[in-house]
Amino acid sequence: MADRHALMLLDTASLYFRAFYGVPDSVKAPDGTPVNAVRGLLDMIARLVTDHRPDRLVACWDEDWRPEFRVALIPSYKAHRVVGGVDAADAARSGGPDAVEEVPDTLAPQVPVIADVLAALGIARAGAAGYEADDVIGTLTAREVARPAGERSPTLVVTGDRDLFQLVDDDAPVRVLYTIRGIKDIEVVDTARIREKYGVDSGAAYADMAVLRGDPSDGLPGVAGIGEKTAATLLGRYGTLDAVRAAAADPGDKGLTATQRRRLLDAADYLDVAPTVVRVADDAAVEVTGGPDGFELPREPADPEALVDLTARWGLESSVRRVLTALATR
Repeated sequence: MADRHALMLLDTASLYFRAFYGVPDSVKAPDGTPVNAVRGLLDMIARLVTDHRPDRLVACWDEDWRPEFRVALIPSYKAHRVVGGVDAADAARSGGPDAVEEVPDTLAPQVPVIADVLAALGIARAGAAGYEADDVIGTLTAREVARPAGERSPTLVVTGDRDLFQLVDDDAPVRVLYTIRGIKDIEVVDTARIREKYGVDSGAAYADMAVLRGDPSDGLPGVAGIGEKTAATLLGRYGTLDAVRAAAADPGDKGLTATQRRRLLDAADYLDVAPTVVRVADDAAVEVTGGPDGFELPREPADPEALVDLTARWGLESSVRRVLTALATR
């Protein structure tokens, strides 16, 4: 399905983690260094450009995988992923010396290679100090949606993280290309798909549902006793998280059971701060490197000599060739 003139935003860490686990670690450079994540990510980019024909593409980067503003509100946020000290993981996810996320030893050295190859190709890379890639994507999406309708492009968010479903908006339009397994199986997520799978009517409602149900993988406790189905039911009845909370505070409201009311009121402190943690930022100070500020996809590499050197050093011939073919023929 072609999406000509689209802006494509890559949740890069999500994708190179998927590539790392989807491509055998027997894929190595001439010196024996594993390059499975590099090769897998490049192959994914080639496929995405071929299948969707975007005009613009940016690889969004985690400058801080566990931002301080989120931890200050909910200290358990991603706390189970933290390992002590500084190790090679810092090359893959910069969280500071006291907040380093454990990354496989053979993946961390591949991340700078990915950055170098993207720069040589001329593919833009964007990050924001103190923010996650999700926030970079949220900010760039908001900027695109804010453009006049006649100048606005469809936005395609490529990720393996369901958190970004909150950005789905058919009117904008914003869709998510969700990598279900490995790097080959991609699901197009629009409002109809969110409604079908989760029982809520918008990307914004998905974020509200995520607040209510919580997410153990991110250290978010949610409201005790309110899982995904109950959260969807409540949002279907009241529309928004704020309206659900208003109903809980209203003794005369008959749409909640006594237990649900009590649980929502008991979780008031969590519900006061969780939306800020769950919802992606839309105003991060994004900085662009390694490509054009406008994110236009090149038809030829920006630095052919560097690309030749990187390709030979890391044994990336077939993957780089696929990307170059995709760029030249889109």
